Amino acid sequence: MRLVILDNYDLASEWAAKYICNRIIQFRPGQDRYFTLGLPTGSTPLGCYKKLIEYHKNGDLSFKYVKTFNMDEYVGLPRNHPESYHSYMWNNFFKHIDIDPNNAHILDGNATDLQAECDAFEKKIKEAGGIDLFVGGIGPDGHIAFNEPGSSLVSRTRLKTLAMDTILANAKYFDGDLSKVPTMALTVGVGTVMDAREVMILITGAHKAFALYKAIEEGVNHMWTVSAFQQHPRTIFVCDEDATLELRVKTVKYFKAILPLLLILFSLKDLELRNLGLHSLPFSFLTIYVLNSFCLC
Repeated sequence: MRLVILDNYDLASEWAAKYICNRIIQFRPGQDRYFTLGLPTGSTPLGCYKKLIEYHKNGDLSFKYVKTFNMDEYVGLPRNHPESYHSYMWNNFFKHIDIDPNNAHILDGNATDLQAECDAFEKKIKEAGGIDLFVGGIGPDGHIAFNEPGSSLVSRTRLKTLAMDTILANAKYFDGDLSKVPTMALTVGVGTVMDAREVMILITGAHKAFALYKAIEEGVNHMWTVSAFQQHPRTIFVCDEDATLELRVKTVKYFKAILPLLLILFSLKDLELRNLGLHSLPFSFLTIYVLNSFCLC
């Protein structure tokens, strides 16, 4: 497990976007070799998506051979509703990049048979070869996707009833009217995300500080579903300073201290970087490449 601490939200978003960018570049996707990316919604990843769009428009990144699978979708909300996750993804990300719409997979919360929809989603992930990198965010109660407190840590994609804390948190997107907020959603399971080859979780803001503490400093607990990722072999938490307020001082110092040490390995990767054509990218991109290559678990 790694914890990357940046000064503020913008820097955390940029770091995460560079990490995703370099993962895709390293993979060398092509017509017969797609990179598979799991994606979240909500306010936290918006900055990351903006940076990825910027890299695409600058010609540094293509999503032509990328397949995406979103974490969740509300049940009963029309697809064209401004607060549906279909609308969110297309307005904030997909329509600004070169992804094939057929490769952007989002659960259908209006399917006639919701369980069949969930089963089909799991099948599509398997047929795609699994998720290479699953990016996620969390709620203040430590839920990832819509795996609310008490969810099984081996759960698969399914129908889930939303907790009142989640409904209250999401009311801001529905004019503060609780009666407009969906009470059910389709969501990937904790086990679905755990199956990914790598997981990156974005946590920003003081209101997420206690959840980050529960995620990395206490034991695995189904009441804090994000804590399950302590057991994933390649998990990276990306946060800002505000999100570390509940962490022990020695925890923060440790993870801040080891980050620069990885840069010592930079020169050792020089030949491989040249072979990949990455020397044309800014130094910060190369830094992320080195961090990608030398995982501290």
